[in-house]
Amino acid sequence: MIQIEKDPAKLGEVAAALFVDAAKAAIQEKGKFNVALTGGSSPVKLYGLLAEEQFKSQVDWDKVNVFWGDERWVPLDNEQSNAGMAYETLLKNVPVPEKNIFPMWATGITPEARAQEYTGYLKKELGESGVFDLILLGMGDDGHCASLFPGTAVLNEQEKWVEGYFLKSKDIHRITLTAPLINRAKKIVFFVFGENKANALYEVLEGERNPSLYPSQMIAPVNGEVQWLVDEAAANRLNNN
Repeated sequence: MIQIEKDPAKLGEVAAALFVDAAKAAIQEKGKFNVALTGGSSPVKLYGLLAEEQFKSQVDWDKVNVFWGDERWVPLDNEQSNAGMAYETLLKNVPVPEKNIFPMWATGITPEARAQEYTGYLKKELGESGVFDLILLGMGDDGHCASLFPGTAVLNEQEKWVEGYFLKSKDIHRITLTAPLINRAKKIVFFVFGENKANALYEVLEGERNPSLYPSQMIAPVNGEVQWLVDEAAANRLNNN
């Protein structure tokens, strides 16, 4: 499903409602809500809205478990930290227990070892099924999502839930959920804003299949659904726009 709006702020409101609905349904069904957040600029509006009373009051934050789809290997106080951004815009402003928050970065451990440790947290909270209630994703202008970048070995991973590796093109270590785990989710929501994303969005949604070049093509939930929240600038090459 693709929802296109002229104003990205409108998509933030749509996403906030989706978040609240997913949280309510999961908590009613099994007593907890497992969500993976994303970084970048696209979800900032969403996180700000969720911290406002109209949305915050609708979520039982005691029963929310917060994970991340990926992370740059930097401390939370680094401006590049996905978790740091989420703390500032959302998590400091809602009553989610600290024990329910699972940043990917950790001190005194390698990204590769942390990936194994993080998998343990996921299995404890999600069970062996590995099913997230909601995963939020952005998409880069190269078609990557999470830290699934074009031409990287992690695209071939079939068994691991989480992978840590050095991304040569960005000269930084990354840690990421893998495509097979992401595809187990009940719901996946992509945020794609800006004209610089238009070519990649067209290729991912309407171009020839080439996931090694456009990794976001790999995201196809096994038993769930994916929803694209897109502004008009990013959608200007799509046939249905």
